Amino acid sequence: MQDQITKPIFVVGSPRSGTSILTWCLGHHPNLFPVPESNWMGDFAVNVAIAYQIGAARGDYSIFTAMDIRDDELFAAFGRSINDLILRHRTNLERKREERSVALKIEARWLEATSTAAGPKGRWVDGTPEYSFYICGLRKLFPDALFVHIFRDVRTVVRSMVNFHRVAGTQLVPNEQEAYHYWFRTVSACIKAEQAYGPSVVYRIRYADLVDNPESAMRSLLEFLGEPYIAKCLEPLEQRINSSGVSADFKADGAATNPALVDNAMQLCAEVEQAPQPTELSRVAADEMEAAFRERVQYVATMDNAYQKARRIIETLNGSALPLYLVTGAMAMLAIADSCAAVLSQLS
Repeated sequence: MQDQITKPIFVVGSPRSGTSILTWCLGHHPNLFPVPESNWMGDFAVNVAIAYQIGAARGDYSIFTAMDIRDDELFAAFGRSINDLILRHRTNLERKREERSVALKIEARWLEATSTAAGPKGRWVDGTPEYSFYICGLRKLFPDALFVHIFRDVRTVVRSMVNFHRVAGTQLVPNEQEAYHYWFRTVSACIKAEQAYGPSVVYRIRYADLVDNPESAMRSLLEFLGEPYIAKCLEPLEQRINSSGVSADFKADGAATNPALVDNAMQLCAEVEQAPQPTELSRVAADEMEAAFRERVQYVATMDNAYQKARRIIETLNGSALPLYLVTGAMAMLAIADSCAAVLSQLS
């Protein structure tokens, strides 16, 4: 148990590529349990990096520098705490899943397979697609984490994205162009991670293989994860979950879709289909991912500083004798800046 306790598993890839079903498949293993899509850990890693910068900014007058506390130690300490919390509160998750099983459309046999009664389950599996963009930061929090990149044909994924409202009642993307863009960004990020960290950290599995040759695909995946093969992991594949129910001949209104974007996505899809996963890690790709992480940290830190400065100005204006329309105008500008910052954060 101790060897496995700090080895969470993250299933990444484009939304609608099978991240949910694969997470549930792995959750049927006696040593693995599925957690809800968390979404917050990527941003948390960025904030830990910002906190370290602040805590080391004054050299030996700062606690981290004075005590020779490295940034990787801080990340790993938080990661261990997160891991411990998730493992200790597992029974609460199971209880709430059982209470809401009808609303969540979870079959009783799935609850039994993922419950404490099915095994001690020393590791957890998170299938948040957005973590495709945060693999570098997640590795800082969980140095021994493993990542499973599930890849699916872009045309099938786009159809499913455009029709997501049939499942959730809300739109995942506003149009076909955004669906192609979303797929391209997530898959590109996962491919970069494959190159950067190698096959001992990131494992690529094709959705088609999982469906057409489930036992062989699952055996290979569990071997990568360091877990024995359990046939029970295939049970969720007997029934499609979270499916948009889109027919193969569905055609979206792609009149406004940029043909160049479609061509790029199709080319990348063909390359991933035809080329095997890299067998060696790339130091250049790893450096690029590290640089991108630092850039995001700097961007968020700068954005937050600017936001706080603007808020202090507003508070000062509120306490001044300036005409109300000036104060109101300044507050409106702050609200606009806040909205723009949120949008830019998603695009970065």
